[in-house]
Amino acid sequence: MKRFISILQFMTRIPISIDTGFDEDFHKAIVYFPLVGFVLGVLLFLVGIVSNLVFDPFITSIIITLALVILTGGLHIDGLGDTFDAIYSYRDKEKMLEIMKDSRLGTNSLLAIMFLILLKVGFIYSIINQGLLWTIIFMPVLGRLGVTFIMYKTKTPREKGLGNLFIGKATIPMLITLLLYSMILIVGISKLVFLSSIIVSLKIVSIILVIAIFDQLFKNHVYKKIDGITGDILGCTIELNEVIYLICIYLFIV
Repeated sequence: MKRFISILQFMTRIPISIDTGFDEDFHKAIVYFPLVGFVLGVLLFLVGIVSNLVFDPFITSIIITLALVILTGGLHIDGLGDTFDAIYSYRDKEKMLEIMKDSRLGTNSLLAIMFLILLKVGFIYSIINQGLLWTIIFMPVLGRLGVTFIMYKTKTPREKGLGNLFIGKATIPMLITLLLYSMILIVGISKLVFLSSIIVSLKIVSIILVIAIFDQLFKNHVYKKIDGITGDILGCTIELNEVIYLICIYLFIV
Protein backbone atom coordinates (compact mmCIF):
# COMPACT_ATOMS: atom_id res chain seq x y z
CA MET A 1 0.00 0.00 0.00
CA LYS A 2 2.84 2.41 0.85
CA ARG A 3 4.41 1.87 -2.56
CA PHE A 4 1.09 2.56 -4.30
CA ILE A 5 0.64 5.76 -2.31
CA SER A 6 4.21 6.76 -3.16
CA ILE A 7 3.70 6.32 -6.90
CA LEU A 8 0.33 8.11 -6.67
CA GLN A 9 2.11 11.06 -5.03
CA PHE A 10 4.87 10.88 -7.64
CA MET A 11 2.63 10.77 -10.73
CA THR A 12 -0.20 13.04 -9.63
CA ARG A 13 -0.93 16.19 -7.65
CA ILE A 14 -3.66 14.54 -5.61
CA PRO A 15 -3.13 15.87 -2.06
CA ILE A 16 -2.17 12.84 0.05
CA SER A 17 -0.46 13.85 3.29
CA ILE A 18 1.25 10.55 4.04
CA ASP A 19 4.99 10.17 4.49
CA THR A 20 5.87 6.83 2.89
CA GLY A 21 9.59 7.19 3.51
CA PHE A 22 12.46 6.17 1.23
CA ASP A 23 11.99 3.09 -0.93
CA GLU A 24 15.16 1.73 -2.52
CA ASP A 25 13.02 -0.57 -4.70
CA PHE A 26 10.76 2.22 -5.90
CA HIS A 27 11.02 0.92 -9.47
CA LYS A 28 8.76 -1.96 -8.43
CA ALA A 29 5.94 0.60 -8.28
CA ILE A 30 5.76 0.19 -12.07
CA VAL A 31 3.19 -2.52 -11.39
CA TYR A 32 0.84 0.16 -10.00
CA PHE A 33 0.94 2.48 -13.05
CA PRO A 34 -2.48 1.39 -14.42
CA LEU A 35 -3.96 1.60 -10.92
CA VAL A 36 -2.83 5.22 -10.69
CA GLY A 37 -4.57 5.72 -14.02
CA PHE A 38 -7.72 4.15 -12.61
CA VAL A 39 -7.78 6.63 -9.71
CA LEU A 40 -7.40 9.49 -12.20
CA GLY A 41 -10.06 7.97 -14.46
CA VAL A 42 -12.63 7.73 -11.67
CA LEU A 43 -11.97 11.34 -10.70
CA LEU A 44 -12.35 12.46 -14.32
CA PHE A 45 -15.63 10.56 -14.59
CA LEU A 46 -16.95 12.25 -11.44
CA VAL A 47 -15.85 15.65 -12.74
CA GLY A 48 -17.65 14.89 -15.99
CA ILE A 49 -20.85 13.84 -14.22
CA VAL A 50 -20.95 17.01 -12.12
CA SER A 51 -19.98 19.27 -15.01
CA ASN A 52 -22.63 17.74 -17.26
CA LEU A 53 -25.29 18.80 -14.77
CA VAL A 54 -24.32 22.44 -15.27
CA PHE A 55 -22.70 22.77 -18.69
CA ASP A 56 -23.21 21.41 -22.19
CA PRO A 57 -21.08 18.46 -23.47
CA PHE A 58 -18.54 20.70 -25.21
CA ILE A 59 -17.74 22.70 -22.08
CA THR A 60 -17.72 19.45 -20.08
CA SER A 61 -15.14 17.97 -22.45
CA ILE A 62 -12.91 21.01 -21.89
CA ILE A 63 -13.33 20.75 -18.12
CA ILE A 64 -12.43 17.03 -18.16
CA THR A 65 -9.31 17.74 -20.20
CA LEU A 66 -8.37 20.59 -17.85
CA ALA A 67 -9.02 18.40 -14.81
CA LEU A 68 -6.53 15.79 -16.04
CA VAL A 69 -3.88 18.46 -16.53
CA ILE A 70 -4.48 19.78 -13.02
CA LEU A 71 -4.50 16.31 -11.44
CA THR A 72 -1.16 15.43 -13.05
CA GLY A 73 0.36 18.87 -12.64
CA GLY A 74 0.95 19.03 -16.38
CA LEU A 75 3.85 16.61 -15.88
CA HIS A 76 3.16 14.47 -18.93
CA ILE A 77 2.17 17.36 -21.20
CA ASP A 78 5.51 18.96 -20.33
CA GLY A 79 7.18 15.75 -21.47
CA LEU A 80 5.19 15.85 -24.71
CA GLY A 81 6.31 19.40 -25.43
CA ASP A 82 9.96 18.75 -24.60
CA THR A 83 9.96 15.58 -26.71
CA PHE A 84 8.53 17.23 -29.80
CA ASP A 85 10.85 20.22 -29.46
CA ALA A 86 13.87 17.92 -29.26
CA ILE A 87 13.09 14.93 -31.47
CA TYR A 88 11.87 17.05 -34.35
CA SER A 89 14.57 19.68 -34.15
CA TYR A 90 16.64 17.55 -36.57
CA ARG A 91 19.81 18.14 -34.56
CA ASP A 92 22.38 15.64 -33.36
CA LYS A 93 21.74 13.41 -30.34
CA GLU A 94 23.53 15.61 -27.80
CA LYS A 95 21.73 18.74 -28.97
CA MET A 96 18.37 16.95 -28.79
CA LEU A 97 19.04 15.93 -25.19
CA GLU A 98 20.04 19.50 -24.40
CA ILE A 99 16.82 20.84 -25.95
CA MET A 100 14.78 18.41 -23.82
CA LYS A 101 16.24 19.96 -20.68
CA ASP A 102 15.49 23.49 -21.89
CA SER A 103 12.45 24.92 -20.09
CA ARG A 104 11.63 27.29 -22.95
CA LEU A 105 8.66 26.51 -25.22
CA GLY A 106 9.47 25.98 -28.89
CA THR A 107 7.21 25.94 -31.95
CA ASN A 108 7.07 22.13 -32.10
CA SER A 109 6.18 21.99 -28.42
CA LEU A 110 3.43 24.57 -28.79
CA LEU A 111 1.89 22.83 -31.80
CA ALA A 112 2.09 19.37 -30.20
CA ILE A 113 0.39 20.51 -26.99
CA MET A 114 -2.23 22.54 -28.84
CA PHE A 115 -3.26 19.70 -31.16
CA LEU A 116 -3.17 17.14 -28.36
CA ILE A 117 -5.61 19.23 -26.30
CA LEU A 118 -7.84 19.88 -29.32
CA LEU A 119 -7.96 16.16 -30.14
CA LYS A 120 -8.78 15.24 -26.55
CA VAL A 121 -11.53 17.83 -26.28
CA GLY A 122 -12.99 16.83 -29.65
CA PHE A 123 -13.07 13.09 -29.01
CA ILE A 124 -14.29 13.44 -25.42
CA TYR A 125 -17.09 15.68 -26.72
CA SER A 126 -18.15 12.99 -29.20
CA ILE A 127 -17.97 10.29 -26.53
CA ILE A 128 -20.14 12.31 -24.14
CA ASN A 129 -22.72 12.92 -26.88
CA GLN A 130 -22.99 9.17 -27.38
CA GLY A 131 -23.66 8.56 -23.69
CA LEU A 132 -20.28 6.92 -23.19
CA LEU A 133 -18.77 9.23 -20.58
CA TRP A 134 -17.92 6.17 -18.46
CA THR A 135 -15.29 5.07 -20.98
CA ILE A 136 -13.22 8.07 -19.86
CA ILE A 137 -12.34 6.04 -16.76
CA PHE A 138 -10.05 3.78 -18.78
CA MET A 139 -8.24 6.51 -20.74
CA PRO A 140 -5.62 7.17 -18.01
CA VAL A 141 -5.46 3.42 -17.26
CA LEU A 142 -4.41 2.46 -20.78
CA GLY A 143 -2.22 5.55 -21.09
CA ARG A 144 -0.13 4.37 -18.13
CA LEU A 145 -0.39 0.69 -18.94
CA GLY A 146 1.06 1.36 -22.37
CA VAL A 147 4.04 3.33 -21.13
CA THR A 148 5.20 0.35 -19.04
CA PHE A 149 5.85 -1.55 -22.28
CA ILE A 150 8.70 0.79 -23.20
CA MET A 151 10.26 0.40 -19.76
CA TYR A 152 11.17 -3.19 -20.61
CA LYS A 153 14.74 -3.76 -21.82
CA THR A 154 15.33 -0.11 -22.65
CA LYS A 155 18.10 2.25 -21.63
CA THR A 156 18.50 5.95 -21.00
CA PRO A 157 21.04 8.20 -22.71
CA ARG A 158 21.26 10.35 -19.55
CA GLU A 159 23.12 9.70 -16.34
CA LYS A 160 20.51 11.54 -14.27
CA GLY A 161 16.78 12.06 -14.60
CA LEU A 162 13.48 11.07 -12.98
CA GLY A 163 12.78 8.66 -15.80
CA ASN A 164 15.86 6.65 -14.82
CA LEU A 165 13.89 5.34 -11.84
CA PHE A 166 11.83 3.23 -14.24
CA ILE A 167 13.54 2.97 -17.63
CA GLY A 168 14.78 -0.56 -18.19
CA LYS A 169 13.41 -1.66 -14.81
CA ALA A 170 10.17 -3.36 -15.95
CA THR A 171 10.24 -7.16 -15.82
CA ILE A 172 8.10 -9.81 -17.49
CA PRO A 173 6.33 -10.73 -14.19
CA MET A 174 5.54 -7.03 -13.63
CA LEU A 175 4.11 -6.64 -17.12
CA ILE A 176 2.05 -9.81 -16.87
CA THR A 177 0.65 -8.73 -13.49
CA LEU A 178 -0.37 -5.22 -14.54
CA LEU A 179 -1.69 -6.45 -17.87
CA LEU A 180 -3.91 -9.09 -16.25
CA TYR A 181 -5.40 -6.88 -13.55
CA SER A 182 -5.94 -4.06 -16.07
CA MET A 183 -7.98 -6.36 -18.31
CA ILE A 184 -9.96 -7.69 -15.34
CA LEU A 185 -10.57 -4.11 -14.20
CA ILE A 186 -11.82 -3.04 -17.62
CA VAL A 187 -14.15 -6.00 -18.11
CA GLY A 188 -15.37 -5.96 -14.49
CA ILE A 189 -16.13 -2.23 -14.33
CA SER A 190 -17.64 -1.93 -17.80
CA LYS A 191 -19.74 -5.09 -17.47
CA LEU A 192 -20.82 -5.04 -13.82
CA VAL A 193 -20.97 -1.32 -13.06
CA PHE A 194 -22.01 0.21 -16.38
CA LEU A 195 -23.81 -2.88 -17.74
CA SER A 196 -22.11 -2.74 -21.13
CA SER A 197 -22.13 -5.76 -23.41
CA ILE A 198 -19.23 -8.18 -23.34
CA ILE A 199 -18.48 -7.11 -26.93
CA VAL A 200 -17.95 -3.51 -25.84
CA SER A 201 -15.78 -4.64 -22.93
CA LEU A 202 -13.61 -6.76 -25.24
CA LYS A 203 -13.32 -3.89 -27.72
CA ILE A 204 -11.91 -1.70 -24.95
CA VAL A 205 -9.50 -4.47 -23.95
CA SER A 206 -8.40 -4.81 -27.61
CA ILE A 207 -7.21 -1.19 -27.53
CA ILE A 208 -4.33 -2.43 -25.37
CA LEU A 209 -2.93 -4.21 -28.43
CA VAL A 210 -3.23 -1.07 -30.56
CA ILE A 211 -1.40 0.96 -27.92
CA ALA A 212 1.28 -1.72 -27.49
CA ILE A 213 2.00 -1.70 -31.22
CA PHE A 214 2.13 2.10 -31.31
CA ASP A 215 4.46 2.24 -28.31
CA GLN A 216 6.85 -0.24 -29.90
CA LEU A 217 6.95 1.79 -33.12
CA PHE A 218 7.39 5.03 -31.18
CA LYS A 219 10.18 3.51 -29.09
CA ASN A 220 12.01 2.40 -32.24
CA HIS A 221 11.57 5.87 -33.71
CA VAL A 222 12.98 7.57 -30.60
CA TYR A 223 15.89 5.13 -30.38
CA LYS A 224 16.95 6.13 -33.89
CA LYS A 225 17.05 9.74 -32.71
CA ILE A 226 18.67 9.64 -29.27
CA ASP A 227 19.56 5.98 -28.75
CA GLY A 228 17.44 5.59 -25.62
CA ILE A 229 14.42 6.67 -23.59
CA THR A 230 14.12 9.62 -21.20
CA GLY A 231 11.56 10.72 -18.62
CA ASP A 232 10.19 13.22 -21.13
CA ILE A 233 9.64 10.39 -23.60
CA LEU A 234 7.70 8.47 -20.96
CA GLY A 235 5.44 11.46 -20.29
CA CYS A 236 4.97 12.05 -24.00
CA THR A 237 4.05 8.39 -24.50
CA ILE A 238 1.35 8.57 -21.83
CA GLU A 239 -0.23 11.59 -23.51
CA LEU A 240 -0.12 9.99 -26.97
CA ASN A 241 -1.53 6.74 -25.61
CA GLU A 242 -4.51 8.61 -24.16
CA VAL A 243 -5.26 10.18 -27.54
CA ILE A 244 -4.96 6.80 -29.26
CA TYR A 245 -7.39 5.37 -26.70
CA LEU A 246 -9.93 8.11 -27.46
CA ILE A 247 -9.53 7.59 -31.21
CA CYS A 248 -10.11 3.85 -30.80
CA ILE A 249 -13.20 4.41 -28.64
CA TYR A 250 -14.54 6.72 -31.35
CA LEU A 251 -13.79 4.21 -34.14
CA PHE A 252 -14.69 0.97 -32.36
CA ILE A 253 -17.60 1.90 -30.09
CA VAL A 254 -19.17 5.32 -30.75
